Amino acid sequence: MTSTTPSIQFFADVNEELSNVSLRREKRTGKHIVVMMFDKINALEKFASFTKQSLNSMVLTDEEGEIRVTPSSIQFMFGGDDGDELRRVECKFEIEQDDHWQRFTRFMQRYAEANGMEYGER
Repeated sequence: MTSTTPSIQFFADVNEELSNVSLRREKRTGKHIVVMMFDKINALEKFASFTKQSLNSMVLTDEEGEIRVTPSSIQFMFGGDDGDELRRVECKFEIEQDDHWQRFTRFMQRYAEANGMEYGER
């Protein structure tokens, strides 16, 4: 199997850089809640979102293949003097099945390793 650099994309061929991730578990339902944070969205830079095909989901790719995620919410946080500077984007989704959770954690471990990040579960 060939090694594939782990990537996150909203638009075809436009990799995004994850700045942080928050993992929670809803006590009542047992669902895993994932919030991925991005300091910037490369698809918005240089109008890439107009020139690249939208994937209609977030695609996480690594050596095991693709994980397609449909976010339950995406929040854009703005700041700066005029309040028009993109500060952060938060993309939230839920994972209900344990095998999907295990697959996601393997992706995150590979992504963290490839990007000099630390990934761990408490």
